[in-house]
Amino acid sequence: MKYLIRILFIAVVILVAVGYYYKNSGDHTNGDKWVGIGILGATFILMPLFIYHRWKNKNVKDYMLTEENIKKMRDFNNKEKSDKN
Repeated sequence: MKYLIRILFIAVVILVAVGYYYKNSGDHTNGDKWVGIGILGATFILMPLFIYHRWKNKNVKDYMLTEENIKKMRDFNNKEKSDKN
């Protein structure tokens, strides 16, 4: 999966670079088309794949502010303060 994401990222960068090359050489319609395809690919293909890859096998409750997690943070901060003194 990570290789697919890397390949797609490189493809998006190449598409945007080619688009800007066309725009600088005077062909604005083709340049806008290639930049648009690159941005759409990054938005609707690359980003969802990246988010799925990073969040699979993760527990969402670990990242939510629940009473239990707030208590853990307070205990951790109190422990750090006592260790510094």
